[in-house]
Amino acid sequence: MLKSLGVKPYLFPMPVLLIATYDENGTVDVMNMAWGGICAENMVALNLSGDHKTTQNIRAKRAFTISVADTDHIEAADFFGIATGNKMPDKFARSGLHAVKSEHVDAPVVEEFPITLECRVAEIQEQDGDCRIVGEIVNVLADEKVLDAQGKVDPTKLHAFVFDQFQSGYYAIGEKIGQAWHTGAGLMK
Repeated sequence: MLKSLGVKPYLFPMPVLLIATYDENGTVDVMNMAWGGICAENMVALNLSGDHKTTQNIRAKRAFTISVADTDHIEAADFFGIATGNKMPDKFARSGLHAVKSEHVDAPVVEEFPITLECRVAEIQEQDGDCRIVGEIVNVLADEKVLDAQGKVDPTKLHAFVFDQFQSGYYAIGEKIGQAWHTGAGLMK
């Protein structure tokens, strides 16, 4: 029997995305966020509150990077969701992680994260103090350790994790259980 739970943001899985930006002084800021993802073949969309330091940085620099959180760096990833750059200017330094400047956009690349999308702002939609930031992917960087023999990203090597909006947990992902556009083909007959 189905039970009504009301209006909740209940989708699962939710990605754990790490958004990296520079502030006006060139200081690295990283934010953990789940309300975002791919919205077209070369585009991403982020849904952020307008008062986040990350949002301010994106408005100013018109660029950002998105990295996939991995289990090896779950402590830092969670910290980036707890601490705010508005009150803790040394937030990134406290993490112990390292960043280099992107070669394609005015944003940092966190060296420890296994995959990073380098993005330039295509559009910022503002409504009631919140922002939907649409970014164009201009390049993707991947650590060689997450690539297969053909040079493609192997999801089982990413050691990614997802956010659980039901109980605020993190869950590791990686087991392959089927092949897209093949597993359900038998029902086409």
